[in-house]
Amino acid sequence: MSHPSHLSHLPHSSDPCDPSMISLMAISSGYDSLLAGPAVVRRTDRGIVRLRGADRVTWLQGLVTNDIAAIQPGQRVYSAYLTPQGRMITDMWVVAISDSLLLDIPASLSASLATRLDGLIFAEDVQIDDVSGELAVFQLFGSTPAEGIATALVVDDTYGIGSHAAYVSVAEVPSFLASSSPAPVEVTLDTLDILRIEAGVPRFLVDMTDETIPLEAGIEDRAVSFTKGCYVGQEIIVRVTTRGGGRVARKLVGLVAPGTAAPLPVGSTLYAGDRAVGRITSSVFSQRRGDVIALGYAHRDFTEPGTSLEIDANGERRPVIVHALPFVPNHT
Repeated sequence: MSHPSHLSHLPHSSDPCDPSMISLMAISSGYDSLLAGPAVVRRTDRGIVRLRGADRVTWLQGLVTNDIAAIQPGQRVYSAYLTPQGRMITDMWVVAISDSLLLDIPASLSASLATRLDGLIFAEDVQIDDVSGELAVFQLFGSTPAEGIATALVVDDTYGIGSHAAYVSVAEVPSFLASSSPAPVEVTLDTLDILRIEAGVPRFLVDMTDETIPLEAGIEDRAVSFTKGCYVGQEIIVRVTTRGGGRVARKLVGLVAPGTAAPLPVGSTLYAGDRAVGRITSSVFSQRRGDVIALGYAHRDFTEPGTSLEIDANGERRPVIVHALPFVPNHT
């Protein structure tokens, strides 16, 4: 399926050699490749912690928020690892392969998480290693590698675009890229981030931190099982959900900024009149929508789609409107 170029929606420069214009053209071209394929993104933002041993599944089941008990090789489950107070240590994809589980997590956390998890092993048969230097992570759109090259290849529709997540031995990366058919165009992480925000998917260490409860970020439908057995932080999640009706002080919302092509400054304060009610965490120019969109947190009284707010951007008030997530329909 072909897609029109989105350059007409981007801010223009009169100088075709303007570096900013060249950058915008590259982003637009890569964005179109993600939509139509074939394209590949090197997920250098991801790290891998490997769990081996006979007790790896039952041991991890008691730690993370989602149900991983039935996960089979070639499958993965999105989950979170919490403190006893219900706040996030990290989110993760738990990927099953024949002899181990791979925890796909933010790259900057892999070493510390491996150490932290290793300290929780007592008599269980579990071995934990940070293998981020041994396995590379890719996301493929409209292209498939030759069979058997990837350590794991799983369907990934997280951002509303059909793709595959591939976990590849570093030694096999050249063969993996050469064998992928049709030959994919390499696209940057920054361009992939446009898809992420359009899909309304929060990113840990950006839109979620170690102060975030999963219910605030709205990831409970993807990351939390309400029927599995005990896990760390479960008491808080259950208490808020059952006794508090799911009400939290703040919620992740989508925001649209009319009449501007410049992304909203991350960290900008959201206002309802003179009252500070939240802040911006991510923002991009959306080619598919033709306007600026953002993710941010707002006080629970100001989360209804259509609510008018303002941000303080460099001392200037700018209007923003709360928008339902995702910003664009799924493209799968």
